[in-house]
Amino acid sequence: MITKPTLEHVADLAGIAKCYTDAWGDEAEVPEQTLRQILTIMGYDTSEDARLMASAVSKHQSHLSQPVVVVRGGEQPVDIPLRIGRDVSYEHFSWQIRTEDHQHFAGKVATHLLADRRDHDGTVTLRITGLTLGYHQLWVKDHRTGHLEESLLIIAPAACYKQPALLSGQKMWGLSIQLYTLRSKANWGIGDFGDLKQLVTEVADKGAQFIGLNPLHTLFPDCPEFASPYSPSSRFWLNTLYIDVSSVPEFVLSHAAQSLVGSADFQHRLEQTRAKAWVDYTEVNALKMTVLPLLYQEFRHRHLAHHSERAQAFIQFVEQGGESLKALAVFHVLSETFCQTGAKMNDTTQPRGWAQFPPEYQDYQSETVQTFIETHQEAIHFHMYLQWIADSQLKETQLMAKERGMTIGLYRDLAVGVSKNGCDTWVDSEHQTLVQTVSVGAPPDILGPLGQDWGLPPFHPVTLREQAYRPFIDLLRANMKHCGALRIDHVLGLLRLWWIPEGKTAKEGAYVYYPVEHLLAILALESHRHQCAVIGEDLGTVPAQMAEILASAGIHSYKVFFFEKSQQGVYTPPSDYPYQSMTALCTHDMPTLRGFWHGSDLSLGQQLGLYPDEAQLEQLRQDRAQMRHGVLQALGMLNAQEEVRAGASPTDSAEAHRVMDPLLGELIQLHVASGRSALVSIQLEDLLAMDEPVNVPGTVDQYPNWRRKLSTDLTTIFSSPAIRNMLVKLTQMRAA
Repeated sequence: MITKPTLEHVADLAGIAKCYTDAWGDEAEVPEQTLRQILTIMGYDTSEDARLMASAVSKHQSHLSQPVVVVRGGEQPVDIPLRIGRDVSYEHFSWQIRTEDHQHFAGKVATHLLADRRDHDGTVTLRITGLTLGYHQLWVKDHRTGHLEESLLIIAPAACYKQPALLSGQKMWGLSIQLYTLRSKANWGIGDFGDLKQLVTEVADKGAQFIGLNPLHTLFPDCPEFASPYSPSSRFWLNTLYIDVSSVPEFVLSHAAQSLVGSADFQHRLEQTRAKAWVDYTEVNALKMTVLPLLYQEFRHRHLAHHSERAQAFIQFVEQGGESLKALAVFHVLSETFCQTGAKMNDTTQPRGWAQFPPEYQDYQSETVQTFIETHQEAIHFHMYLQWIADSQLKETQLMAKERGMTIGLYRDLAVGVSKNGCDTWVDSEHQTLVQTVSVGAPPDILGPLGQDWGLPPFHPVTLREQAYRPFIDLLRANMKHCGALRIDHVLGLLRLWWIPEGKTAKEGAYVYYPVEHLLAILALESHRHQCAVIGEDLGTVPAQMAEILASAGIHSYKVFFFEKSQQGVYTPPSDYPYQSMTALCTHDMPTLRGFWHGSDLSLGQQLGLYPDEAQLEQLRQDRAQMRHGVLQALGMLNAQEEVRAGASPTDSAEAHRVMDPLLGELIQLHVASGRSALVSIQLEDLLAMDEPVNVPGTVDQYPNWRRKLSTDLTTIFSSPAIRNMLVKLTQMRAA
């Protein structure tokens, strides 16, 4: 039998919150059954009190030093806590450190103490000089028993990296885009890295300092219609559909590719796909995967066969990619193999993934998979080649942005998790860093009374620490490549995540806490090494301590104008936003500015059946009228005192501006740009005054999410005098 006090005590040790403050400000209690289930999933014995306590003791027993020791600030000397006991002589203990660059330090604990005293639990502080920022190995030895403990010593900067311009107080603007939405006269029906280069050339000399991107993570090439960039197969590698095929060096050298693409039939397919208002992922994939294998064959013939300089660059990329790159390539070849052999993979609403592999292929470490690797080397190398091409084109784009004077250049987006059927979970079977019997999401709130289940398995906090945070470090390194800033989706996940056990609803979850100080230290260290600023998407129900944590860590908070208002509904002036923030009008999960103003999202939601009754819809419409009124008031377009004297209602007073004309849209965007935030992001959709959203949260089949293209191509957009003039005004406003 498990008693409530014991259950709650062990849950607290494990970092599982037994209660939380909900969106209405009330304290909500987590059901005992949920606490018990999550403890079981985390490896505790929940059969009875005694066994539960025993498993807790074994997991939380004292050590001379913690598995990971974090020192922030990077200042000398470095202070390291050691728990040697209350009545034991210091003389019995020695230490040694091996740094990343293979320097060795060693000594006796007794001669390196900060002070000749111990805390109540027997902890003393070891003070060491001469260490630099980085990941170092620490060993502490008890000479009485010969016991030797090893720890990872992380010495990190106090805060994340900022470009010198940000440190000096400069205010910048940039565009935020969903890459696949870009249109051009050259792409193959989807925005690609070639289009991204064109966008850089169009806006860099007009004052833009960055271009914000959707996550570029690998999706499911065998299931191209599963297109959400926030439910990827792997967060470590790139979506190769973004390859600009015509710019691959092998393209102009391949007679076979030139003949195929130049044929009337292929050109007709390209024109049709390019002209569609929505990305046809199946056709785009078919077109590109018809030509890319020909380019790889050309590469093999011209370069690999002769071990050319280009071949050596590819081989170096493969070596650096290591096991992770090989596993991704194997995963894609297996997916193609079983799709072709008739496996049932007809459901395009979910990724097909490893769950559809035969049982003997569902473990990357299995002998069957290793044999498959030996017999499918060419197919595996082809997918490695695609990753190399994608990485090269992204790198070229960032170099171009920097050469053209953009302070930040590209800023990438790191999704909060991966699909449970993707490559990352398949590879993780050995270490079990990802908890596959749990999904992360959000508890019930005002907009989602049933809560949210995102279908993404979380990191196991204990396993992550036991692996010295290597998966997290590798993840940051993969996503800080070729960019000047990284946006972390749901940055609150560094502190806590809402875990929903398998078989439970989103209401039946609980918050599980993470070692936030360790994760932030790693984030700061990697951001300095990559010279990459960090933006944290901190929307939603934010714990009171999180704002201060992010601020002190040097992470830019995320301010969405329409969400920044008082309890009375008054919009916060952008001049009151903190400098260490990024401001946006809308996000990919919201309607466009024009769609918001007209209530197009409400009409669309009604068509899609998202509202249970007319009364709720009518209330939302009234709320929207109030919001329009508040925006106009914030712009100084309404005089509140005169309205009161005239007896006008907010709805009546805003009626004259119910239709968003170009001037009003410009005024709202410039109002946000006038604020104090270091960074202001403008959506290209809003410059084009588009109505349709790119994503409708809460829908799967009802709306074609992640497919809507921009209304016109890049050349036409930046030939528009109105848009060119708007970019000049943005630059002037930010400079002022």
